[in-house]
Amino acid sequence: MKFILGRKLNMTQIFTANGAAIPVTAVSVRANVVTQVRTKDVDGYEAVQIGEGSRNPNRINKPQKGHFKDMGSFATVREFRIDAPTAKVGDKIEISQFAVGENVTVSAISKGKGFQGVVKRHGFGGGPRSHGQKHSEREPGSIGGGLRTHVPVGMRMAGRMGSDRITVRNLHVAHIDPEENIMYVSGALPGRRGTLVEVVSEK
Repeated sequence: MKFILGRKLNMTQIFTANGAAIPVTAVSVRANVVTQVRTKDVDGYEAVQIGEGSRNPNRINKPQKGHFKDMGSFATVREFRIDAPTAKVGDKIEISQFAVGENVTVSAISKGKGFQGVVKRHGFGGGPRSHGQKHSEREPGSIGGGLRTHVPVGMRMAGRMGSDRITVRNLHVAHIDPEENIMYVSGALPGRRGTLVEVVSEK
């Protein structure tokens, strides 16, 4: 299994040889270094821990500095669970391991939208605009259950929207720019510009 960490940049389009336009999302890949290899004997499971990017060393606490040693000061650390990992601490994960056309799965945190009403959060149509209705255009309407004196479980109501971990499958690598360390993935990816994305091959 191949994996890498990157940062979402923006969306654009790429033209194929036959002239078809493919919508893609640009993902900038910074330094990816293996910071720890977890084994079943020691940790109870098998995984590879990756450090991504860099940050001010003064903003890293002492336990993290001792963990990273001389490998650098990473902005983010993530783990990928794989069977029988062959990577070693200090190995670099390069963008060149992915090939154009390879199917990938991308996970990221979606945009946070704060507290939203039922029209935006659940797609409600709102109330009628006539017949004496005055301020009910975006109201949820009745939430009662008839004879029941409580709100049914799972009732769609207003609340916090966004900032959820979203996984998009069945995407593919449309183009790779090794000089700029940018990977172009087909389709739209969750999150804003600068969001950390996890790209994992589907093989």
